[in-house]
Amino acid sequence: MLIDLHTHTRPRSPDSFLDPDELIERSKQAGLDAIVLSEHDRIWDRQDLQELARRHNFLIIPGLEVTTDDGHILVYGVHTYQDFMRQSEVLATHVEQVHGAMVAAHPYREYAPRGHWWSWQDPEERERSLARAMANPAYERVHAVEVLNGHGSLIENEFSEELARRLGRPSTAGTDSHQRSDIGKAATYFDRDVRNEDDLVCEILAGRCWAVDLTGGSLTENSALHAVPSI
Repeated sequence: MLIDLHTHTRPRSPDSFLDPDELIERSKQAGLDAIVLSEHDRIWDRQDLQELARRHNFLIIPGLEVTTDDGHILVYGVHTYQDFMRQSEVLATHVEQVHGAMVAAHPYREYAPRGHWWSWQDPEERERSLARAMANPAYERVHAVEVLNGHGSLIENEFSEELARRLGRPSTAGTDSHQRSDIGKAATYFDRDVRNEDDLVCEILAGRCWAVDLTGGSLTENSALHAVPSI
């Protein structure tokens, strides 16, 4: 199965220009089997989500992108949002209590070197950035790392991939859709059926997930990231 684990719609995510119906229909056209609506610090009402799924005959799973003191964390299996979740340690405890899953979202945004004075190809600068990311207390508790983000460049996503490898975490992918042109760029592959939120959490916790580049290589040059594992 191919599932986009990271999407945003208006008005629940104020920075999104996507209507939920448009996101769903275009995701279906892109060949996806399901999407997660992971709004910024806001949970979809269950009844509204079920109505969307029925109307489109498509699997839609609730999620959440939490803005924490240690960066953005994608959360699955959590049904409410509270302000205390901005503390990553408290968020992780809550997620564990409800048997959910946490994924580090676009880690390159916080820790990749930025500015005109450095080069992405500078090994020392890259190592310093990776060391800072490895020291993030939230990343010690996440169950996976988003190594393909639809807004990331080749080298930014490669940074996330290397971080996942060093942390020993499985990889996920999401479009981080906010507008029409974002849809269908990347997805997470699951070789077992995901029928609902519980299945999704189970597969992430088990590490049975892989990042897939649906653009044929424009998101990453690493062939391992856009090769779907054989079933």
